[in-house]
Amino acid sequence: MNHRSVFLVVSLMLLIARGTTAEPPSAPDKSPHKRRFVTVDKHVRLEVLDWGGSGRALVFLAGLGDTAHVFDAFAPEFTADHHVYGITRRGFGRSSKPAPTTENYLADRLGDDVLAVIDALKMTRPVLAGHSIAGEELSSIGSRHPEKVSGLIYLDAHGPSAFYDPAQGNYGVDMAELLRRLNQLSEPSPELDQARLRELLQSNLLQRFEAQARTVLKILEDTPPPTDAPARRADPSAPYRYAINRGQQIYTDIKGPILAIMALPHDYEKDPLPADKATTDFNVAYETAHADAFQAALPSARVVRLPYANHYVFRSNPVDVHREMMSFMATLR
Repeated sequence: MNHRSVFLVVSLMLLIARGTTAEPPSAPDKSPHKRRFVTVDKHVRLEVLDWGGSGRALVFLAGLGDTAHVFDAFAPEFTADHHVYGITRRGFGRSSKPAPTTENYLADRLGDDVLAVIDALKMTRPVLAGHSIAGEELSSIGSRHPEKVSGLIYLDAHGPSAFYDPAQGNYGVDMAELLRRLNQLSEPSPELDQARLRELLQSNLLQRFEAQARTVLKILEDTPPPTDAPARRADPSAPYRYAINRGQQIYTDIKGPILAIMALPHDYEKDPLPADKATTDFNVAYETAHADAFQAALPSARVVRLPYANHYVFRSNPVDVHREMMSFMATLR
């Protein structure tokens, strides 16, 4: 793997380790929604916002570190044609916070939480719209239970945790997959161990991860230590972010109607990464290659690229995103 191709992953690791929060505290909530709590697992309840409206249900899923309130200004734009909801995933906001283990925050577990809300509220094949890390929840459902939804909308949410490109690999996803497979080997079953070891060796995951690990080590060695900047407030959500990172899974076969709205290239003056032009240029190429792989692997998907949009595309380009979402949803059966 190229030195720069893991830059974004490593930078994210450093940001989390240094206690960076996702967004500053928001203004008082004036959005016209109702709040309820839905039980999705033993001792786990999720905050669900209901903006009302009529028509097919539309469910918004927030990015990592955010809550459903991130859509407070955007979601009401759809209530004329849809009954609009938002879900705050486990570990964040007012939702329950089970122990930050990999099992509790596995991508499929988070996808099951969304399905549990759909069933509890008796939604009939809603549309799911997910931002950023929520792409893995969309892909989990689209891979395992596409019949449960009418369509999937990726709001700059098509990254490696949502769609895995074998040609590029990904340090974070491969690490999570390798850790799960190694943990399975600790189970006392010689027959299973034999099959799992053979499968692991044939997958080339060990070799791929070793190459990535050497690249990451070099980047970390070359990264200067933190400066004496003012200490930042510790982020209580950090353990849950780590658990979600360790719970990433590989998704390549995502079924059903798909709309992917991509900030490509990102507006790097507003987004925090990266800092130098050479890295920016490489990451634009890397992100473009990943977007191309997504489109090639899922040819029925509608892919919309918004040049120099912010990662929060529904904020930086609300008119474009609203138009594309409405046009896509009008085609769904």
